Amino acid sequence: MTTNKKENFKQNGLKLKGVVKQCLSNGMFYVKLENNFQVLAHLSGKIRRNSIRILLGDNVIVELSPYDLSRGRILYRLNQKKK
Repeated sequence: MTTNKKENFKQNGLKLKGVVKQCLSNGMFYVKLENNFQVLAHLSGKIRRNSIRILLGDNVIVELSPYDLSRGRILYRLNQKKK
């Protein structure tokens, strides 16, 4: 039984909520997770393709790599409640 690397990553990735703390260049961000860890995260391909803006203070869902828990990928930007 062989599996694709992409499928394997999707199965083993750990998804957590977090807040964007610092915006870096080339779609890289420092995100503080719910468990108070800070990770370096990059944008997923669908977010890049659809030109979704990620700004400082946005709530996001990050998928952590099973190989390196200090790096991740931003999968989704959560909606902000309007006041």
